[in-house]
Amino acid sequence: MSTAAKTPLPELTKHQALVLQALAREANPASAYALLDQLRDEGLRAPQQVYRALDKLIEYGLVHRVESLNSFVVCAHTHADGHDHGLVVFAICDSCGQVDEFLEPAVERRLKTWSKANGFKPSSTHVEMHGTCSRCAAAPAA
Repeated sequence: MSTAAKTPLPELTKHQALVLQALAREANPASAYALLDQLRDEGLRAPQQVYRALDKLIEYGLVHRVESLNSFVVCAHTHADGHDHGLVVFAICDSCGQVDEFLEPAVERRLKTWSKANGFKPSSTHVEMHGTCSRCAAAPAA
């Protein structure tokens, strides 16, 4: 389900480091174009530069793509020695845009069991839940 390997992380290129830092400053997921807008003064000029950096950061397990939002978030887990975090689940608040990342081994096991039993070979797996976060649910109605 995850392609991140348990190996030490390689040194990041300048563009990868800039994209990772810009994404880390974001409170919510950011699109590649939003990141490009932030990084133009740093020398990034073309969307392809951001996408190449994001592809590598995803490969290293440092960033995740939130498929339904066509955007990206920094991985919430530690990366000191590399990691393989397995299936990541995202809870996405449709009101404020907050995205919470968590691991769910039981769901991952069930998907693997079903895939094996049915001869299905998944090329990727993404689990995203949309709804309302606790903060927005507790907020008084306007």
